[in-house]
Parts: sequence; C-alpha cells; structure tokens
Amino acid sequence: MRHMRRTAALGAVALLALGQASMAQGSNCAPRERVVQRLADSYGETRQAIGLGANNAVIEVFASDETGTWTITVTMASGMTCLVASGQAYERLAEALPAKGEDT
Repeated sequence: MRHMRRTAALGAVALLALGQASMAQGSNCAPRERVVQRLADSYGETRQAIGLGANNAVIEVFASDETGTWTITVTMASGMTCLVASGQAYERLAEALPAKGEDT
C-alpha cells in the first residue's frame, strides 16, 4: 500500500513536470474559487495539504474523510486551477521518518 501511494505521488509530480502550461489551457481547468466550491459541494472535499511547485504553481491536495475521495490540483499565477489527479480510498497518515540507514 505504501508503495502504491508513492507511485501515485510520483505520477502526479511527473504530470506537473510534463505540462503545467498546457494544462492551464485544458478542459479540466477553471478559476480556483469555482474548482474549490465544486470539490466541496460535489465530493465533500476540503484542502488537506499545500505546496509550491515549479514556476510558483500552488499544488493542493483536497480530500474527504467521509467519502474517501481525493483530488490533486495545480493553481497557476493567473488564478486558473487545473485538476491533476483524483481517486478514492483517501487515508490520512502521520508517519515518522525512517531511522537513518534503514532501508524503506
């Protein structure tokens, strides 16, 4: 399960690296306010994590503990937000770093 989560996260990063600019023109994009409202209304998702990506893009993870759905978005400086990935079976984790020298 841990390996699957890592693979999904790496896949999302790869998608971002391959075409943030092209995603901003795709059909999975809208103004951030509209995207956030739709995730809340349709799926009960709220923001769970946030980070800064390449070219000052804001990467956010939205999820619902109730339904288990999750969505990763990227918001460009223009304010357009694009859906990068989504899925089911969201699980909140609080894992400690492995001890130095320990193979994960």
